[in-house]
Amino acid sequence: MLQLLYAVIFAEMFVIVSFLFKTPARKLVIVTLDRLKRGRGPVVVKTVAATLLVVLASSLYSIAKIRHRNLDAPVANPTDQVLVYKHMLEASLMGFVLFLSLMIDRLHHYIRELRLLRKAMEAAKKQSRSFEGGKSVSAAEHKALVEEIAMLKPKIEKLESECEMEASKAKALETEVEALRKQSEGFLMEYDRLLADNQNLRSQGALRHGPDKRELCQVTHSEWVYIA
Repeated sequence: MLQLLYAVIFAEMFVIVSFLFKTPARKLVIVTLDRLKRGRGPVVVKTVAATLLVVLASSLYSIAKIRHRNLDAPVANPTDQVLVYKHMLEASLMGFVLFLSLMIDRLHHYIRELRLLRKAMEAAKKQSRSFEGGKSVSAAEHKALVEEIAMLKPKIEKLESECEMEASKAKALETEVEALRKQSEGFLMEYDRLLADNQNLRSQGALRHGPDKRELCQVTHSEWVYIA
């Protein structure tokens, strides 16, 4: 039991030391722990830790029991003293194993978080570099756009002046069309008035020449009678 505990302690110390220095063993240990924490690995580790806790509690109970028994005896039994020291050593080693296991777990967790943070920082640096490159490109594009705007300004002013001239011409044409429309309306009114006057004159002429035609017919008839 003691040899196994010493072996586990030395193995855990090797793992902790490998975490402190950047060596190939460190990468191997990290990969092994990553695989150990997948699948059924955590269940196995928790089972072993629970077993160690039970054995530790049993050792502590045995120590307390032996000491309580020696209190009643007038002389201490050497065998009991050896058992007490043995149980104390085992309890100390098991507690040290559990403590080192917890330390390894925390170190592995922090190293993994540190790796993730480094990757995030590298991604942020790449993004910032690409942003700076895009910023320089956008500055060049902005300069080109400013030059193009400066070149297009005279053309725009020329087109605006031409547009104003065309608008003034269109307005003049509209006024001319309006004047012609009013003039045509006046002509139509004058034509209607003349047409009405013509109708009145025709009606008056018909009224005047109607009796003369009757007298002429009577005279002509009487002449024909006289000749006969």
